[in-house]
Amino acid sequence: MKLTIKNLSKTYSNGLKALDNINMEIGNGMFGLLGPNGAGKSSLMRTIATLQEPDSGTVTLGDIDVIKQKDEVRKVLGYLPQDFGFYPKVSAIDMLNHFAILKGISNAKERREICDALLNQTNLFEARKRDIGDFSGGMRQRFGIAQALLGNPKLVIVDEPTAGLDPMERNRFHNLLSEIGENIIVILSTHIVDDVRNLCSNMVIMNQGTVLLTGKPAQTIEDMKGKIWRKFIDKEQLAEHKSNYKVISTKVVEGKIQIHVFNTTQPDSSFSNVTADLEDVYFAAITN
Repeated sequence: MKLTIKNLSKTYSNGLKALDNINMEIGNGMFGLLGPNGAGKSSLMRTIATLQEPDSGTVTLGDIDVIKQKDEVRKVLGYLPQDFGFYPKVSAIDMLNHFAILKGISNAKERREICDALLNQTNLFEARKRDIGDFSGGMRQRFGIAQALLGNPKLVIVDEPTAGLDPMERNRFHNLLSEIGENIIVILSTHIVDDVRNLCSNMVIMNQGTVLLTGKPAQTIEDMKGKIWRKFIDKEQLAEHKSNYKVISTKVVEGKIQIHVFNTTQPDSSFSNVTADLEDVYFAAITN
């Protein structure tokens, strides 16, 4: 099954153009949707998830018209939004059972078996009787994945799932996403470059409602080979270097400012070549 997006555009009533002629094709596996806050990622996810309609364009999932056949999409969709609401004083097993009823799983025995299996898969079975309000942030996100997997979805969307998680919970969540992404479409929308590098076989980089780059993370890094140059400068030199070079990133290292510059050849002898990574690809794409 493939998700195909063609010429998708959306402008909100305040004049903000959230999506500007978006085109992409997504097959089974983990697909990264990478971009800064305000890039249009959430608008795209909400459109795919049938929560809003575009002004123009088409979205198809296999032979389902996502815009016109919303009920059919929802039968095969799992969605973990950025802000996942829950009842804090309800146990995980009761909450998941409630979601399963809403998903149309009417047989009580089947429903309990499915809920137990999903709580096992997300490593929450031992905590199933605890109130969700007592869960850590990572546990709540894993519970969010459990509810998204109800009904054996063909498409799962996760929006900024690891923001705010500690390193251990991020690793657990990465392992869980990798497992579920083997046989279905999983779209990971994030501004965290490491999430895409670690998980996704294909990706797009978005900014200001447009697709800036499409490709495999490893190949985009290879395409940057020999084009990223580093230099340490004083703070007072930064404005001058930004006016003379394409400075894609800056950070303070031991009191000096380290800049990364994108250029096909060495800018001058004061710059040294560095091995590019996906962060360089990302910053080069979104830097005008």
